[in-house]
Amino acid sequence: MANNVPVESADLGSGDDVPATIAPPPRPLSPVDTTYQGASDAEMGTATTAPDRADENLTQQLRGPEPSNIVSWDSDTDPLNPMNWSNKKTWTNTGVISVMTFSTPLASTMFAPGVPLVMEEFQSTNMILQTLVVSIFVLGFAAGPIIAAPMSELYGRKPVYLTANFLFLLFTLGCGLSIDLDMLIVFRFLAGCAGGAPTALGGASIGDMFHRDQRGLAMALWGMGPLMGPIVGPIIGGVLAANAGWRWAFWLEAIIACVTLTGGFFLLQETYPVVILERKTRRIIKETGNTAKVSALHHADTPMVHFTNAIVRPLKTLFRSPIVFLLSVYYAVLFGYLYLFITTFPFTFSNQYHFSVSLTGLSYLGLGCGIAIGLFVSGKVSDPIFKRLTEKNGGIAEPEYRLPPLMLTSPLIAISLFVYGWTAEAKIHWIVPIIGTSFFGIGMIPAFLSINMYLVDSFPTYAASAIAATKVFQSIGGAFLPLAGQPLYSALGLGWGNSVLGFIALVFFPVPILFFRYGGWLRERGVVKL
Repeated sequence: MANNVPVESADLGSGDDVPATIAPPPRPLSPVDTTYQGASDAEMGTATTAPDRADENLTQQLRGPEPSNIVSWDSDTDPLNPMNWSNKKTWTNTGVISVMTFSTPLASTMFAPGVPLVMEEFQSTNMILQTLVVSIFVLGFAAGPIIAAPMSELYGRKPVYLTANFLFLLFTLGCGLSIDLDMLIVFRFLAGCAGGAPTALGGASIGDMFHRDQRGLAMALWGMGPLMGPIVGPIIGGVLAANAGWRWAFWLEAIIACVTLTGGFFLLQETYPVVILERKTRRIIKETGNTAKVSALHHADTPMVHFTNAIVRPLKTLFRSPIVFLLSVYYAVLFGYLYLFITTFPFTFSNQYHFSVSLTGLSYLGLGCGIAIGLFVSGKVSDPIFKRLTEKNGGIAEPEYRLPPLMLTSPLIAISLFVYGWTAEAKIHWIVPIIGTSFFGIGMIPAFLSINMYLVDSFPTYAASAIAATKVFQSIGGAFLPLAGQPLYSALGLGWGNSVLGFIALVFFPVPILFFRYGGWLRERGVVKL
């Protein structure tokens, strides 16, 4: 490793099975730039020798750094490489990230059962605002990752996790202190922007620490947050709203944010290989005084160009990669359905089954149980399926091998919508529509996990940007599709209203099958220069 400059090296990226593109050497400076940096003749040498020195420097820049000056991992077992961490360190990091990823989606819906109390206190009967005050948080999930993901690829994962968590704490306190509906909506949006960071970065962090064939279980643990959080939230929020008032949902969220912020500060470790090697390089330069040392993953661009590219990268990935775009649209529909359920359950079960505010939270148990089942099954079968298909392919792993669980369970989304809609409209015993929603949870988990692992495997170096790109559409779907829920049900009823959604879900059924068969072809022809 120390004797050559790798261009596609397994040892330098997220792990030995993840390629990392090495940036080309920095553009050479002109002779004038090289010899004149505001220094005196005494510092730079005489005028007669400066051009020769400039020519030497120019030649060196064109050649690139000497192999002996390239800083990389010391060996395949270098403990600095997150892939080589102990199980304790790896799973501690995964646990902290998973708790962070659970706490912010929890906040997206914990407040939902208390919305009628909010509308009463602020004297509003606007149904759109009644839904928006919940879903605006999810819209923040679209904006936040666009900044958080590339910032993590510039400065590391840990600083972004902690900064976002701190801002989330402040904005949550702002929600609890709101004096009118406008103030509450603004702070809900800002809290969503900050809270979106863990959901955007978590998959990339797992890609930093785990080999391809070991990511399934870690992804399942982390995946509990974005999907279980919104389900558990209303259950807790219903009890709080009924007994302590709607503001206590925000006070509890703030307490949880304080705990996760403290835990993250002391327990979280940096996982991004680019940043780890840059820090190692700076340490070696400080110890040896050799300023020619350069990280094997060094970014050649100027800081401003690098920053601009990093900010633009998620949007470029979204709109120039057909894989990312189509998967983003597919998951946006599913995520929109999830939040449509979350925002309409209180009205559906109070009108159809006369549930009280505190009992409304129980209507989410079907979704919660389905998600738990989906997590357990996906965590168990994802890695074995991936390994088996890799072995059948002569030991060559392909990202498409993450898709079979999604292919098998995607029809459950439509089935769930049909069962829930028609049984609720007919007022069949409340347990039946709740059981119907459990199929939605079972079907959504493989979609979430398979898509995230597929993107991590397809875009290893810029996994955070690829995942953030999907979060844009996902969050827009989660924010705006629920706004159509009440008008849709009012116009068509619960039966036909949910059937329309079910037919749309069936349209997307072939998507994972097509990606499994033609994904490699698309990846080869849809390369995005990042």
